[in-house]
Amino acid sequence: MEIRKRRRRSVPSPHNRLHIYILCCADDSFYVGSTIDLDARLASHAQGLGSDYTTCRLPVDLVWFAEFERIDEAFGLEKRIQGWSHAKRQAFIEGGFDAIKGWSVRERALHAPSR
Repeated sequence: MEIRKRRRRSVPSPHNRLHIYILCCADDSFYVGSTIDLDARLASHAQGLGSDYTTCRLPVDLVWFAEFERIDEAFGLEKRIQGWSHAKRQAFIEGGFDAIKGWSVRERALHAPSR
């Protein structure tokens, strides 16, 4: 007798959607985070309970967010944004992905040693 395991498909559900968000802190730095309940998480940040980083940089303002059905895609984008410079995050907030197309190439060109 052969036993086969059934693979469970990940079915998108409104109950497990993840939000990626960017906050602008009082010192003009950005905080990038993720949550299932955006309103509750923003309230936590406002009360100084959201994260160690934002606690000492209050008040914070929500400047960008997106909703994802797939958690792996959400976390992937969160980690990418966390690795960006302040200037790149600012450009993204103001103009989305179109505003940062080719950004890495431009940054390398700006910082490359002159010949």
